[in-house]
Amino acid sequence: MKEIIELNSNAVNLRKQLGEDCNSPIDIFSLIHNNEDLTLIFYPMSKRVSGMCIKEKNNKIIAVNSNSTYGRQRFTIAHELYHLFYQENLHSDVCISDLDSSKSTQEKEADKFASYFLAPYEALSYFIKNRLKKSDEITIEEVVKIEQNFGMSRQATLWRLVNDGYLKHKDTENMKHDIIKTAKKFGFDDNLYTPTSENKKYGTYGKYIKLVESVRDKELISNGKYEELLLDGFRGDIIYGYDTDEEELYD
Repeated sequence: MKEIIELNSNAVNLRKQLGEDCNSPIDIFSLIHNNEDLTLIFYPMSKRVSGMCIKEKNNKIIAVNSNSTYGRQRFTIAHELYHLFYQENLHSDVCISDLDSSKSTQEKEADKFASYFLAPYEALSYFIKNRLKKSDEITIEEVVKIEQNFGMSRQATLWRLVNDGYLKHKDTENMKHDIIKTAKKFGFDDNLYTPTSENKKYGTYGKYIKLVESVRDKELISNGKYEELLLDGFRGDIIYGYDTDEEELYD
């Protein structure tokens, strides 16, 4: 199994490759949308599965469980990026939700990579020591500030803090409950802890949509086929425009 220092280095290098620095909180969805080879699919899956990925030559597909929280979706995408960019001979992978469950070596590596991709080792250390000014055990308020800063779910945040030695496993039990309540108590909204809204549970973004638009523009397919392909990708909004309920503002 790869050492932590190597996985952190892989995470930092991929951040740089995708145009991000190694310290700032990352907008992982924008990175995916701006990558020419990646297609991102939102689809409601069982609670046990957080996502999956498929790699076929230059085509890379990540499917995310839209029933999971926004924070967990971010972790899932980072997890699948490890498989797509660093796992050799990959064709497909399914990601299990529970970080503490028994997993293969590659799954454990992908989990650690995902954590370091969202919060590189030095970035988390700096945040705790300089922003939170902590040298002793971390409280629930500080856990909330960490997960909000780096955009991580409560499970992923506690898992990382335990693995990096900032918390003991036994001290995290009371932090696994009242997640939204504690976030609101300390002045944050609940977006990080809630699933995708019902009208966006299904959706495809990235390379697939651009390819469909390209072949239509080149008149390689009929308008009917164009609409069929978009509907297969759950993007009826592009065809019918029903996703825009309010007046668009230019402000």
